[in-house]
Amino acid sequence: MTVDDANSGGVAEPAGPSATEGPSGTTPGTPSGTPSGGTSGSSSGTSSKPRAGSADAAGAPEAAPAPAPEPSSAYPTPHHVVDHTVEPTDDPLAIRLEQLILGADRRYTPFQAARTAGVSMELASRFWRAMGFADIGQAKALTEADVLALRRLAGLVEAGLLSEPMAVQVARSTGQTTARLAEWQIDSFLEGLTEPPEPGMTRTEVTYPLVELLLPELEEFLIYVWRRQLAAATGRVVQAADDEEMVDRRLAVGFADLVGFTRLTRRLEEEELGELVEAFETTCADLVAAHGGRLIKTLGDEVLYAADDAGTAAEIALRLIETLSHDETMPALRVGIAFGTVTTRMGDVFGTTVNLASRLTSIAPKDAVLVDSALAEELTRTGEAPVSETGAAEEAARAEKEGERAPTYRFALQPMWQRPVRGLGVVEPWLLGRRPT
Repeated sequence: MTVDDANSGGVAEPAGPSATEGPSGTTPGTPSGTPSGGTSGSSSGTSSKPRAGSADAAGAPEAAPAPAPEPSSAYPTPHHVVDHTVEPTDDPLAIRLEQLILGADRRYTPFQAARTAGVSMELASRFWRAMGFADIGQAKALTEADVLALRRLAGLVEAGLLSEPMAVQVARSTGQTTARLAEWQIDSFLEGLTEPPEPGMTRTEVTYPLVELLLPELEEFLIYVWRRQLAAATGRVVQAADDEEMVDRRLAVGFADLVGFTRLTRRLEEEELGELVEAFETTCADLVAAHGGRLIKTLGDEVLYAADDAGTAAEIALRLIETLSHDETMPALRVGIAFGTVTTRMGDVFGTTVNLASRLTSIAPKDAVLVDSALAEELTRTGEAPVSETGAAEEAARAEKEGERAPTYRFALQPMWQRPVRGLGVVEPWLLGRRPT
């Protein structure tokens, strides 16, 4: 049973109670096996016993008594904003934590929330799924905040500020980003902070007051960082040469990949492997940001980054190699960079340039950087690398003879053998290095 089922088959909107109460009569989205017509009671289920996490369990009265209980399998999994995969619970602390974080009690079924927000069930379902939440049938699990979020998104569409597909993209990008953030904070941050400070205390006894103190501070910090990132991204877009470049831009894209990571997974304990991955991702993220790049995503043993110019991408790649090669706990690293037109969507990058960077990484030697011919040409065009080492040597000799200062270059490029690359034809990779000082 999905939230869409409540709007399928020409089901008429129930009459009678307001949207804040469980409608009587035929409940939209009633689980299969429940007789239609003549069944009255709460829209959140048909059990006479309050289910965990429901409005009854939180202390809110129902509009009418419910009929005899049905098997628990008839009920879909309740909606949890913190983690929608969590099973129902009678744990008072879990209920209190949810109310603390959400700032409200569970009050609405999906149908009621959509109706109160003035949004169709179809659109409401698309928004909820895009945000990453499971279908919940007609469980009474939504709050005033859910209604307000629906109303805001629908209002942007009605005002013509966003198209409906764009509004769904906003929901999806926000949901995916914050889901990972929430998982990280719960798994790593809160887990470490909620170690019982005194013998005999349980972690649950520490969690509630800690969340109560941290929640407003973390919320403010999240908004601050988001505004900062939004300002930086907006600045990059408005500086684009034309409208087409706002979406399809010329960027340098780099992949950095740990060599032999699969073998490591068989040899290291899970905790050791987790620490290695975290150290790798942290080091890469810091170096990419410090030198003016943007970390697109991490894939455990691999990171993807982008930069607006070839020199920035090249510097980041060499810094990654130099930094990680001095860490004895890290495997060897290899990096591939390509330069060209890239399509950006929802914070990710796509296109032939990205695919080429990935292929170059797979054929790069250990602790080395391979770049494509387009990036090599860009480095020579901007004067950051010589056209050829022979020409650079001749130029330096001539400058010395004439008492002039010889040109300086940041990078050195060594042509490699041309080779076929699956799906991309024949490519000419270049080995990137630093010029001796």
